[in-house]
Amino acid sequence: MHERLLPASPNWYSSRCSDTNDKGILAFGAKNTIYLVDVTASSSTVVGELVGHRERVSGFSFCQHAGQSHNCASTSDDGTVKFWDTNEKVLVKEHKTHQNTITALHWSPGEKNLVVSGDEKGIVVCYQYNTGESQSFFPEPRNIFCLSCSPHIWHYVAVGYKDGMIVLIDISKKGEVVHRLRGHDDEIHALAWAPLPNEEVLYSRVDDNTETTNGMTEGKEKGCYLASGSKDQTIRIWSTLKGKGVMTMKLPFLKRRGTGVDPAVKERLWLTVHWPKGKPTQVVSSCFGGELILWDLTKGGKQKWSLLGASSEGQNHSRIVFNMSSVCVQDNRELLLSTSMDREIKCWDLSSLDCCWTLPTLGGFVYTLTFSPVGTGCLALGVGDGMIRVWSTLSIQNKYDTKTFWQGIKSKVTALSWHPTKEGSLAFGTDDGKVGIYDAFSNKPPQVSSTYHRKTVYTLAWGPPVPPLSFGGAGDHLSYSLYSCAGEGLILQHDPWKLAGEATDIDRVIKDTNSIKHKLSPHTDLSWKPDGKVVAIGNEDGSIEVYQAPTLKLLCTIQQHHKIINVLRWHHDHSSLPELQYLLASGSSNALVYVHDLRTVIETPPESPVVMTEAYRSLAGHTAKITGLAWSPHHDGRLVTVCYDGTAQVWDVQKEEGLCNYRGHRGRLLCVQWSPVDPDLVWTGADDFTVQEWAVSKQEFTKPPKTKKTLDQKAKLKAKKKKKATGKGGAKVEESLSLIGEGNKGGASPAPGERPSDNEEEEEGSETTSISSVTGSTAVFVSIRLHPLQPLLRSVFPPEVSLKKRKPRSMLPLSTSMDHRPREDLQQDCLNLATVRHSEASPAHCVPGLGDHIQLGLFADRDALYRMFQEEEEGHVEAGHYESAVYLRLWKGDIAGALQVATEKGELSDHLLSVAPMAGYQVWLKTVDVYVKQLCLQEQFLKAASHLLSINKVYEAIDLLKSHQLYREAIALAKARLQPDDPVLKELYTTWAAVLEKDGHLSTAAKCYLAMDSSFDAAKVIAKKNDPVSLKTAASLAKIAGESDLSYSLSLRCAKDLASSQDWLGAQQLLSTHESLLAHRLHYCTIELLTVSLTGTDIVTWTCSSIHPWSGPCKNQDGFLATLRAVWERVFAVSPSNPEILKALHQQLKAIENPLTTPNVPMKQLLILLSLDLTLGAVSWLLGDWGAALEKLLQGVARGNEAGHFLLMSETCRLLFPQGIDSISEHKKMVDPSDEKALAAARSLEAFLCYQDLYHLWWSLSTNTAGAQRDMTNGLHSASENHINGLDGHVLLSEPHATCQATQRAIAEIQQRLASMVHQHSQTQETKDSPGEGQAERADTESLPCLIAMVSEHHKELADIPEHVKKYPYPDVLECCLVLLYLSKSSTLVPDHLKNEAVALIRKYGTTSLRKASQRFLS
Repeated sequence: MHERLLPASPNWYSSRCSDTNDKGILAFGAKNTIYLVDVTASSSTVVGELVGHRERVSGFSFCQHAGQSHNCASTSDDGTVKFWDTNEKVLVKEHKTHQNTITALHWSPGEKNLVVSGDEKGIVVCYQYNTGESQSFFPEPRNIFCLSCSPHIWHYVAVGYKDGMIVLIDISKKGEVVHRLRGHDDEIHALAWAPLPNEEVLYSRVDDNTETTNGMTEGKEKGCYLASGSKDQTIRIWSTLKGKGVMTMKLPFLKRRGTGVDPAVKERLWLTVHWPKGKPTQVVSSCFGGELILWDLTKGGKQKWSLLGASSEGQNHSRIVFNMSSVCVQDNRELLLSTSMDREIKCWDLSSLDCCWTLPTLGGFVYTLTFSPVGTGCLALGVGDGMIRVWSTLSIQNKYDTKTFWQGIKSKVTALSWHPTKEGSLAFGTDDGKVGIYDAFSNKPPQVSSTYHRKTVYTLAWGPPVPPLSFGGAGDHLSYSLYSCAGEGLILQHDPWKLAGEATDIDRVIKDTNSIKHKLSPHTDLSWKPDGKVVAIGNEDGSIEVYQAPTLKLLCTIQQHHKIINVLRWHHDHSSLPELQYLLASGSSNALVYVHDLRTVIETPPESPVVMTEAYRSLAGHTAKITGLAWSPHHDGRLVTVCYDGTAQVWDVQKEEGLCNYRGHRGRLLCVQWSPVDPDLVWTGADDFTVQEWAVSKQEFTKPPKTKKTLDQKAKLKAKKKKKATGKGGAKVEESLSLIGEGNKGGASPAPGERPSDNEEEEEGSETTSISSVTGSTAVFVSIRLHPLQPLLRSVFPPEVSLKKRKPRSMLPLSTSMDHRPREDLQQDCLNLATVRHSEASPAHCVPGLGDHIQLGLFADRDALYRMFQEEEEGHVEAGHYESAVYLRLWKGDIAGALQVATEKGELSDHLLSVAPMAGYQVWLKTVDVYVKQLCLQEQFLKAASHLLSINKVYEAIDLLKSHQLYREAIALAKARLQPDDPVLKELYTTWAAVLEKDGHLSTAAKCYLAMDSSFDAAKVIAKKNDPVSLKTAASLAKIAGESDLSYSLSLRCAKDLASSQDWLGAQQLLSTHESLLAHRLHYCTIELLTVSLTGTDIVTWTCSSIHPWSGPCKNQDGFLATLRAVWERVFAVSPSNPEILKALHQQLKAIENPLTTPNVPMKQLLILLSLDLTLGAVSWLLGDWGAALEKLLQGVARGNEAGHFLLMSETCRLLFPQGIDSISEHKKMVDPSDEKALAAARSLEAFLCYQDLYHLWWSLSTNTAGAQRDMTNGLHSASENHINGLDGHVLLSEPHATCQATQRAIAEIQQRLASMVHQHSQTQETKDSPGEGQAERADTESLPCLIAMVSEHHKELADIPEHVKKYPYPDVLECCLVLLYLSKSSTLVPDHLKNEAVALIRKYGTTSLRKASQRFLS
């Protein structure tokens, strides 16, 4: 029906109140309506509305499944969830499962029939759209703020709460909680799932410290990332697979851009997030002042985020953003749509991050519209949201090109008027009586008149000056004055050049010029004739007065209307028929529009004022008060009118007939303007918060809808026409006839200033009422919310729908009803009462106060009154009006009885409790107890506890608060009223701490433990978080409290965590707080030195976050141990001169857990174990115990071999023995020759050195060409030959070690066979035996003794082997034999005696597989 439309503003403070579908339709909730906007990359068009909710829309969501995107759901404060078809724009179905205010909604993107909603009490409702079935879950007793269904796992729903908790529930398991995601401290405003169904995209970014094996992550389960935005100013990314946060982003503080924000408005933060479908590694969020930020989750630091709209000024929103959604359009461009508190909807291109277009919206009634007479097509809008919009309606590039003015207004804009000749000069009037002038081409604040009206400004008009401004001064040539008319009935004249000066009341000029002594009727509107010669003024009593300028001589008074004049308009003066310029149209609250021809009185001014009582034309059809008029500037005698009946009517005034009726608004129309450039276009504004442009030629209807009132109006007009006497100019002139007061016939006159602006719905409305608004052939009811601070004036609604003040319920309804009987019965009552009053005994047929004579109880004695009270009381109780029954008893003085009734019916109140002491102390105590129970049933626990205190039941009050989980209040009360050592206080702290600990609020739980002097528990609770910061805090707390052992263990735990994250500075700093942790400091020093020395190899692939200045690669020729000793002496003051300290350190280091090494140990753990061995070896060296030192060094070297990490073993040998076997020989010199164990350990070390040299030699020979081999052989021959020849078969090819290793292998093989046999036997026992199975079992049983005998034999052989051979690790001798044999085929470095010895050992001790591998050497 409309050409263009400015919609109402999207609702604020809702997590999801707008959404888009794949058809490019944006839908958003505004008040109780849902607007549909067709979105492209270049423009937007409002295409429809969904109407049906009775209160504010709180949520909206489209179905995102293919072919179903026209289906959508919405929630409202009216408690309903409604389902719509946007193609047909009709309501399909609804449900009312929720009993509380609904706060969140989402149509599942993973299941096309699932719609999930949540309310403020924590109830989650899952509704099946196809079947109409619903399920309710109660995962947490918290206020739900938002929720989001997973697009990948249909039964997962993330729920965000007011207190910062996020819960992931599984609705397929009756709402079971999968994860509780803790980290936010305040309201969760939005949740957004990642568009990809796994967590691999960001895995390397968010989980750097996770150990991997062979580059593969363990397990096949894949989760999905979830983004959350909170009032605590952070965005968090959560892993739903691990149930924890993996990334936290703090909002940056940005410099406010643009000028469209009022600094006096302190708005709260709303942090919404959106995860675009086409950007799996990027998240969009709002910021403090309306900025939008694109976060790149794969980057860090300042490059992590980018600002949308940064390319030019003025692109961003100027207030906080509430909702975002995206849609893909042609060319695969993804557009982001955002709604904001600045009442603008913006569209962003996510590829360029620039704003494509802006759709302005309106946040209040549209009170006034006016086109600039100078700037063609420039339309000014006065809106109830405290802002002026100036709309360039002829803009080609942007059809919604608007500029907003808010400075200096701070109230509803109720009147506007452009200067007739000065371009950009716009006068405005407000609801609080302010008058000012804006320069539309400047960003400066407006000039404001120093003279304020006491009430709402209704009309502004520019006109020629009247005295005293018309007199002027020296050099003053004022062309136009500004006139303002307001609700108190005054018209003030303002000097636009001197607004700081006092404005003048034109009533003084009117009185002086026309010698009027009496008080003038309050004025309600004024209109200057375009030529400026006369002005028409409308009054509150319905009269219209026409004055001649500049003296304001009264020419005539029009006594046609009988109600307040709302609007006056003169016909334009460029008509083809000159006589039409004298037509004055007027509208009032009686729904009729009158047009008067004033040509006679203007062209030939009478000597004395005339009175006109007949109209030139009468336009009947509207059914409510007229609020606006506008003559078409393109036609002769064509008028458009707007009315509270919800329609706009175009009239042919000459023919008195309707041409077109527009019914596109869903509320009462308040203003109208005809397009200055297009004869077919009209603009209207209404209290539905919209401005609509519509074409006259496209309307279906020609007249307003017919109602009973329309028919009555037509009948009255016909009756008037019969009596009409025509005179010159079509009007009857009656001189000096006053009809003042006729407007009051049939009822009281309205109070001054009653105008349409007295009702308004802003974002925070209060009460609601309904008025009939005709939008078709039938009447529908539109909800209108009334401002809580403004009374509902009688002129707002027609008499048939006026709101009357509700009469209070009578205390004596039965006796009152007896006064409405026939007159004969009432007179008989008088006779009966006289008989009773003048007789000694009451007549038997008449007992005052009872039965049919209950009404006489009020006029007889007190006993009769009490009888009447008794019957009235019974009637109140029967009707459920217990409060009235209680008051009757109070009136009798029966306080105990009143309390009894209130107690039985649960109607006790503070007032009754205050009078309870008058009935006695015990009654008061009992009443308080009962009232406390009543308050508990009403969930007013704090109030109940306070009343318990009034009767000195302190413990009961504390227990009441505690039983309802109000621990904070209970503790406050207990500390205020109980002794510090009272056990109740300790119990409260203990109970609350347990609850806090369970909910994850560990810091507060720790405070509880500290309050009851349990520092040990406080430290343990803080340490539960198990991150370095918490552990450090817990350790410090324990140390302050004197819990040295706990502080010791916590410091050690924290240091381990810091070391695992390679923060060596932090680890050493923490350990230094305890002298008893010196051994661990030495251990960590060794780890740090070893890690730094191995950096750059394939062993250490990570980077250290912090290292000490003394840590660096080992450059000392004496090796790693010498470097370590120098650092210990310099940094930790550990030297051989303090043997007692060294012994204590050795004992502490031995106490550290040192498990055996397996092939699956992670590298970081392996380095920690290796460092412990080296630390023990170094301490033993400082003590002079070289035997123990060699044992520990051997254990460290062997760890690499046991873990299967040859490179680590080789690098360890290089660091410890830089001179190779010569270094070991130097160490052997320090050993006592009689110490066999030490010498055996040295031989094992030599063997490991030769073992790694052997492999290096083999690899180097196999990877070089023949020429390179010769060169290398010449260079390596001497060293290698010395290693191989010089050993003479006693190191690598040690037969005792070969014997020991072969025996151990044989025992392990037999034990494996035994274990397999036992396992097979246990499986056989579990099943029913078959004959074949029985034979197999007997065969196994027969072989069991043989295996046991073999094991015993091998153990005897093992016992004969020397102890030092079995104790110390040694390279695999047969493996060395095999390598030597392979090496002998490609090199001459292997002597024949070593080759022969290797062959002999393989033949003697080799297994079947080993012999097979060396077959060609054995043949």
